Amino acid sequence: MESKNKVCFRCGKEKPFIDFYKHPRMADGHLNKCKTCTKKDVSGNYRKNIEHYTEYEKTRMHLPHRVKAREEYAQTEQGKITGNKAKRKYAARNPEKQKATCAVNNAVRDGRLQKLPCKNCGSKKRVHGHHDDYSKPLDVIWLCPRCHKEYHRQMEEAYLPF
Repeated sequence: MESKNKVCFRCGKEKPFIDFYKHPRMADGHLNKCKTCTKKDVSGNYRKNIEHYTEYEKTRMHLPHRVKAREEYAQTEQGKITGNKAKRKYAARNPEKQKATCAVNNAVRDGRLQKLPCKNCGSKKRVHGHHDDYSKPLDVIWLCPRCHKEYHRQMEEAYLPF
């Protein structure tokens, strides 16, 4: 009669087959390590090699099919709800930034501040007001999204320890 249990080589406990991941190369069709131990090992490996996985995820997020999927999701009702929730959380975590952004938007609306072309490339499309100091909310540098991202990348590199 065939056994319905298996012993995990990591923890040594006898468990039912449902507690083991399927694996086609194993004689019984299941991995020799239980799901609990496998998850612990995977989690530990991830923490140990976080720099590698962070870089891997950054590369993956720019793959065309992933970008398209995110854009499509953002247009769905659930995507809009999730996006708005994330924006509210960001505003709650960054009240000084939120206050400065509102001050700039209100000043532009009221005509007290004028949006200028991008300081770097001269683009007039979707320029952002970048704050170097949030305590001076109307002191902004106007940058297009591409130049704004590059500006932050350069600032981040300047502050990295050697």
